[in-house]
Amino acid sequence: MADNSAQNRAEHWRKTRNLTFVIMALWVLFGIIIPYNADALNSMSILGFPMGYWFCVQGSLIAFVLMIWFQNWRQDAIDDEHGVND
Repeated sequence: MADNSAQNRAEHWRKTRNLTFVIMALWVLFGIIIPYNADALNSMSILGFPMGYWFCVQGSLIAFVLMIWFQNWRQDAIDDEHGVND
């Protein structure tokens, strides 16, 4: 049975909110900051492609998929810990 006390709900929300802030910060890093600085990386290349381009195309895709996996895995653990899982 789920503990539906105000303290449990507040703790669940605090952990969920902090996880969301971390994921959003990583999204800004991989979605805005690294692409903005891609020109500085273009002096090197990977498989014939400029490194800035490669990081923006391949690196960001990998990072976003890993962030989705991590957020779902961590949120499930938070929900289980506080008894609010599906």
